[in-house]
Amino acid sequence: MNAIEIHHLSKSYGDFKLDNISLVLPGGCILGLIGENGAGKTTTIKLILDMIRRDSGTVTILGKDNQMDICQIKDSIGVVFDEAGFPEELNARQIGNVMKYTYSQWDEDAFFNFLEKLSIPDKKSFQKFSKGMKMKLAIAVALSHDPTLLILDEPTSGLDPVVRDEIIDIFNEFTRDENHSILISSHIVSDLEKICDYIAFLHKGKLLLCEEKDRLLEQYGMVYCSKEQFEELDFSSIIGKKISPYGMEVVMEKSRILSDMKIHPVTIEELFINMAKEIK
Repeated sequence: MNAIEIHHLSKSYGDFKLDNISLVLPGGCILGLIGENGAGKTTTIKLILDMIRRDSGTVTILGKDNQMDICQIKDSIGVVFDEAGFPEELNARQIGNVMKYTYSQWDEDAFFNFLEKLSIPDKKSFQKFSKGMKMKLAIAVALSHDPTLLILDEPTSGLDPVVRDEIIDIFNEFTRDENHSILISSHIVSDLEKICDYIAFLHKGKLLLCEEKDRLLEQYGMVYCSKEQFEELDFSSIIGKKISPYGMEVVMEKSRILSDMKIHPVTIEELFINMAKEIK
């Protein structure tokens, strides 16, 4: 069963429109939603969670309609936004007491195990937590009711590299269970490249691609060439280019690169940057 299915999803906000989005997150996989700030990542996640009403399209979560069955599927989803919205005067222990009335499958032992594992103080007020500590608490809450699916909106934004790496490890451990899935949005593409099976690229409200990460890395490469050599390339297969006084750096489909050119590997971040620049 697919963890999430989105078909022809649209939503307009003033001069912004999320335009006819369709994508699938297969069960047991991690899908990374990438794009610049304002590309529509948070809007997509809010529509999935039925926090805002869609103009058109359909969304199913774990095989159930997200509007008709949201109460039934709530216990199966762990959600983390870039800002954890817990009352600032409460400590972690008190937040856990609130959560046990929110989720029917709340596991208090699991919650306190996460607090210990993540070095989260249980009696310190939330307002005194660092941003990284707040995010780790939000993740501990999200994982403590035995969810099947995690939906994460910029969970590593604004965190230092050490904390980001620690959080990525938590997500990797979660998906060791082949029944667990993650949808994670971020503009820190290098984080997503470490853990994702699929990549979806949003740009100005439009979905430009949704593909297996490994297939993208196999499909595209980078070549360095002169302007004269560039003129010989198949322009329809070029994703992006960068011109310097020393020549050109071109990202394109490997199958269309001339046989006498050396192909260099390309990262997901380089693909993202080149596609965004080319469209602008």
